[in-house]
Formats: sequence, C-alpha cells, structure tokens
Amino acid sequence: MIGCDRKEAPKFHIKTPRRAGVRRPNAPGQTRIRSPPASIDRNAIVPTIGRSRRPPTSLRIAPTPVFRFASLFAALYLFWLLLSGYFTAFLMTAGAGCALAVVWFSRRMDVVDAEGHPVQLGIRAWMYWPWLIVEIMKSAWSVSRIILDPRLPISPTLVRFKPGQKSDVGLVVHANSITLTPGTITIEAGADEFLVHGLTRDAAQGCVASEMDRRVTAFEAGGAR
Repeated sequence: MIGCDRKEAPKFHIKTPRRAGVRRPNAPGQTRIRSPPASIDRNAIVPTIGRSRRPPTSLRIAPTPVFRFASLFAALYLFWLLLSGYFTAFLMTAGAGCALAVVWFSRRMDVVDAEGHPVQLGIRAWMYWPWLIVEIMKSAWSVSRIILDPRLPISPTLVRFKPGQKSDVGLVVHANSITLTPGTITIEAGADEFLVHGLTRDAAQGCVASEMDRRVTAFEAGGAR
C-alpha cells in the first residue's frame, strides 16, 4: 500500500488449494492441520453450532389434549367399575356413557389441564402415594401414643419454612400431604413460605427440609413442562 509502513499494514492469509500429493513444509513454530482423507464423507461432518439440540425426555414428552382426555375417561370409567362391582352389559355401557359425559362437561368448563388432571407427573407421582400412606400410618401411631399417655406430652409449635416446589400442583400436593399426616396441619401455603402447626415440636421441625419436600419436588421436576 502507498504511504503505509509495511509493519503496520494489515496481514491477510490467502488459502490456495493445493494439488493432491504435494506437501508444503510448515513454517517455523507452526503446526499444520491435515485435511481429512478422501475416504471420509465430508457431508457427515456437520457443525453443531446454531443447530437445535434435542431436549431432555422430560421436556419432549408432553401429554397432548387427546391423551389427557383419554386418560381422564379411563380413570373415571375404572372408578365407576370399582364402585359398581357389577359387570353386566347395561351397567358397563352406562358407566362408559357417564364417564364420557363427565369428560365432555370438563372440556366445556376448561378444567382438564395440567392442574386439574396432572398426567404429566408420570410414574413418580404414583410412587409417591404409597410412601405417603406409610408416613400417615407412622404418624397416626405416634399421635395415638401421645393421646394414650397420661402425661399427654404435647408441645404445640408453629414453624415457617420455604418449600422447594415451583408449580401450583407441587405446592398443593405438599401442603395437603402435611395436613393428611396426623399431628401436623398446614395453616398457610404460599410459593415463598409455609406456615405449619405441629402437635409436638419434633413433628413441626420434621416438616422443615423434610423427605416429603424432597419427594414432592422430585416428581414435580419429572413433570415439568
């Protein structure tokens, strides 16, 4: 360039195609990268930058409205059969019609959603209920011992703590699970704080950072959408 010092001039690297079988010597202190051999399919080497990756399974598998309505119909129909106990053609047809009518009314009311029928929680929710039943039985035994004790060793306590759930379904399940467990009751439930009353100090403190909180958060995360 005219009027410019050669040391300050911009440097350009022009890559020229080389002929097959010709090797050029490397510059001092420079490592040259060999091009892939001709046997490799260059079209198979696709850059991942800018391409959308497949989301995790828990995010990809989302229940469609048809699946949600079908699962609600199946649950209602099975409930009808359990209450009836008779498997005649007329009663089974009537049960199917009633279940279908409830699904239709629910759709008209727009209540068959992730909160009204949370099928997105999956198998983890079904694994939670047996554990909760065992905890209810253990707490019922502890409360029975306190009531039968002549000294009546109670120490009513209020505790506040932050739950680990993020969705409304998770918060409701956690709050109701505390209330279903004898000896504790949820007085206030919010996204930032729970207020729980315990019959004893140990029962109240057991709700803070508890196994129940961890399990509800686990199956809530499995159904996140």
